Amino acid sequence: MLNVGIYVNPTKPHARDVAEELVSLLEKYGSLPVLETSTAEFLARPELALPLEQFYPRVELAFVLGGDGTLLSVARALAPFPIPILGINLGHLGFLSEAEPHNLAESVQQILSRQYIVEERMMLETQLFRRGRPTRSFHALNDVGIAKGSFSRMVTNKVLVNGMFLGKYSGDGVLISSPTGSTAYSLSAGGPIISPNVEVLLFTPIAPHTLTARPIVLAPDDVVEIEVLSDHEDLGLTVDGQLGVQLQCQDRILVKKSPYTTQLIKWRENTFFEVVREKLQRQSWEQEDGE
Repeated sequence: MLNVGIYVNPTKPHARDVAEELVSLLEKYGSLPVLETSTAEFLARPELALPLEQFYPRVELAFVLGGDGTLLSVARALAPFPIPILGINLGHLGFLSEAEPHNLAESVQQILSRQYIVEERMMLETQLFRRGRPTRSFHALNDVGIAKGSFSRMVTNKVLVNGMFLGKYSGDGVLISSPTGSTAYSLSAGGPIISPNVEVLLFTPIAPHTLTARPIVLAPDDVVEIEVLSDHEDLGLTVDGQLGVQLQCQDRILVKKSPYTTQLIKWRENTFFEVVREKLQRQSWEQEDGE
């Protein structure tokens, strides 16, 4: 029997009801669930608590209840460990989720009978250098951005690829995305949608101050180096749009393919374009209905 871990975003609508039903279903079918510490507190089940970073090797698979942002944070935490993740969508679009609350019982049965596939998603690794010394490092599933704040002046970044000068980019910033991240911030900034089974780095200027600045698809082994040339304070490095570090002039940021991958559970292969069609069309319809 599978040992299943559970992480819940308690701020999502119906999170408690769905989580309690999930725990009940797992126990009904003879699987003892393990609850991330805050999730165990949220559900008043302290006897099942275990910190997320201690899931491996006790947990073979993790359920993540929330939206894409919730799954991104768990993916970073579990990146060093071979733990597949099943996203249960309690959010809006849910690009990364495979299950919905209305088919929870069916999803649990499929998981426990191992009727699923595992899709490996490329991640990014970034290092921040200040005065020539490495200060911070991160792993990301979606993207790494160097961008200005809401009311700041335009920023300028010098960009190199494998040590070769690519150009200076002035505007709101620049973004380096994985294929998974191509449907996130990069998409709204004019970048292309990339199938997640194609390993590439995607470089996207954010609101560039010149018409010649266009997104560029790079090889997976390329190393992107960004040097900050702006000196105002409201400028930051963001990881998956969730983690942030304030940047200084002449900081350097290196971005490359991570040695880790995120393992996402899917019911079947080659569903990416179905998801893109369904999610983006649904978003378009909802926007039209709101007008």
